[in-house]
Amino acid sequence: MEIYEKNLDPPSDIPVSGSLRNFLDCFCVREISATKMDDTETKGRIEETVRRILQESDMDEVTESKIRKQASEHLGLDLSQPYFKAFVKQVVKAFLQEEEQRQKQQQQDEDEEEELGGGSKGKEYDDEGDLIICRLSDKRRVTIQDFRGKTLVSIREYYKKDGKELPTSKGISLTEEQWSAFKKNVPAIEKAIKKMESS
Repeated sequence: MEIYEKNLDPPSDIPVSGSLRNFLDCFCVREISATKMDDTETKGRIEETVRRILQESDMDEVTESKIRKQASEHLGLDLSQPYFKAFVKQVVKAFLQEEEQRQKQQQQDEDEEEELGGGSKGKEYDDEGDLIICRLSDKRRVTIQDFRGKTLVSIREYYKKDGKELPTSKGISLTEEQWSAFKKNVPAIEKAIKKMESS
């Protein structure tokens, strides 16, 4: 029996009965199943080891070759073989993609936290929730407001009522296009002002 476990094909000069042939066929099926099971287990061990090495390594210095060598020494396997080499490459690639996604998510969370927390420090809002850019006087101010989905630059006069400062109809609200046109002509306005002051 030990001879057939090592070599499933008996010598041709040995007569093989039907029952023995059936036994060998069944034995082959069990051997194939065991191989698949061992292969899945081996791949699991390799993936676990490679990921642990990646987590403990400096990503700026480590290479796939170094990872494969360390994993080979730890597992006692030759991971330079084509099949294992391809699998290690797959594990490394998946790990790097996950790490990149994790860093992006972390950066996004930090940006949102800064925007909600520290980003609002020093900013002033009026009683209607509009951002106050500057106060031109005690009653006049420049604000940024959202009106029906459009962003407006509002230069308006305010009045006080019941402890609140509310906008009057005196003023102007500029769309982004109008504000851009105004901003482009600021130098000309300044020049005209200086000319009038000097005359």
